[in-house]
Amino acid sequence: MAKELHHIIGGKSVKGTSGRFADVFNPATGEVAARAPLASAEEIDGAVRIAADAFPGWAATPTPKRAAVMFAMRELVTANMGKLAELIGQEHGKTLEDARGSIQRGIDGISHILRNGSRITRF
Repeated sequence: MAKELHHIIGGKSVKGTSGRFADVFNPATGEVAARAPLASAEEIDGAVRIAADAFPGWAATPTPKRAAVMFAMRELVTANMGKLAELIGQEHGKTLEDARGSIQRGIDGISHILRNGSRITRF
């Protein structure tokens, strides 16, 4: 049986409630690797509400604290690049080299934000 995925809402794993799923195929093998829940309108509304409620706190967080969070995220992504590349390869059919390149572009984006002090203040 394929692995059943969950939503991540408010930093927590949440099992879907719609009863509807979409198969996630491994492009390299054509096999079903997982089942992803399709969110209900209520689940989407709830996730948007949680994000909107969290935004003012993040926007009010002092820049050095937000930068520390971004530095930590960059370090986690860098430290886990191998595992992330494997997962991307399984889900998207990319070679490990191509997947690592995608991850590196994400790391570069984080670095750009840190260097240029980009700040999102509106939702």
